[in-house]
Amino acid sequence: MWGKMVQIAPSLLAADFAHLAKEVQKVSKAGADYIHWDVMDGHFVPNLTFGVPVIQTLRSYTDVSFDVHLMVERPDKLIDDCALAGADQITVHLEVGQTENLISHIQSLHKKVGLSIKPKTKVADLIPFLPMIDWVLLMSVEPGFGGQSFIPKTLEKIVALKDLIGRKKIKIAVDGGINPITAEACRLAGADVLIAGSSIFHQKNYAQAIQALKGGR
Repeated sequence: MWGKMVQIAPSLLAADFAHLAKEVQKVSKAGADYIHWDVMDGHFVPNLTFGVPVIQTLRSYTDVSFDVHLMVERPDKLIDDCALAGADQITVHLEVGQTENLISHIQSLHKKVGLSIKPKTKVADLIPFLPMIDWVLLMSVEPGFGGQSFIPKTLEKIVALKDLIGRKKIKIAVDGGINPITAEACRLAGADVLIAGSSIFHQKNYAQAIQALKGGR
């Protein structure tokens, strides 16, 4: 049993930083549904990654949607710049607070809204905001660094979130420790989008890697 087909968002956190433009083009041609950007500030999570100028520079290299995940303490200071840089969707963390204001800010710029939670945050905490957003990003590792192992309890959260969403048109995305085995489990649980880094960018054939995560034989 393979579960349903899902969309795949390659995370550039695992790409070759010396050749980001080529990496973006390669995964785009290989069938990526989104390009996932992890923007970290060294405070909300213990790492520093891409800044807005990098996103803006690479926007012209692909037509694939940019999903920008703001793993920062002050997302309000970056939302406008991310929108101008070419983000199609901006995802913020529930744990930061001021959630309704952040959602309204992103909506005012006519961008899709994502809301993310860390592994220890309860799915029920999302309930007040579900009518306002386009997707939920469940972190299946502690955010900050790539290459971590998938947290199995994420599967229960997917099922619970699916029940809470009901008929609302909200996508469930999962990020962290995604490989062909965990991808299948996430698909069966009800995930719509899988964000993957190492299992794509550390493979020779990106198209085959993406197809394996989608559930292709």
